[in-house]
Amino acid sequence: MRRYIETDFQLLDIEGDGFHVMISGKINGKEARFLIDTGASRSVFDKDTISDFIDTPQFQKKEGTTAGLGSSHMESATFDIERIELGSLSIEHYEAVALDLVNIHNSYEQLHLPQIHGIIGGDLLVRYKAVINYRQRKIRFTPRKSKPKK
Repeated sequence: MRRYIETDFQLLDIEGDGFHVMISGKINGKEARFLIDTGASRSVFDKDTISDFIDTPQFQKKEGTTAGLGSSHMESATFDIERIELGSLSIEHYEAVALDLVNIHNSYEQLHLPQIHGIIGGDLLVRYKAVINYRQRKIRFTPRKSKPKK
C-alpha cells in the first residue's frame, strides 16, 4: 500500500529562460492553479482572487511585513481556507496568507500563461514531505498520520 500521494504537474517554459512548476488543485471544492515555489518560506494566496473561492474571507492583518515576490516588503493578512486539495491530498482549515500577486498575474498575462490562484511554499512542501520528479512530471506528498484517538 502506498504511503504517499502523487499528482501531475505542468512545467511552464518561461520564454526559454527557465521554468515554473504549476499544479492543479481545488480551494473549497473549486478548481484552482498553484505554482510550486521551493524558495518561498510560506504558501500564499492572491488577495484579490480568493473571493472566487471564499464568499467573505475574514482577513486578519499580519503584524510586520512579508519579504519576497520581487518586492522588499509587502503587507499581508491571514485568513482560513476550509479545504485545499492538491491531487488527492486534502488539507483542512489551513491558516493562509493573502498577498497582492498582481505582479505575477501581469507577467503571466504578458507570457500568455494561465492565471494562478496561489503559491505553494516551504510550509506545505516540508509538512507533506514533497518530492518533485521532473522527469515524470509528478510531485509526491506524504500525508500526515492522524493522531490516535484516546
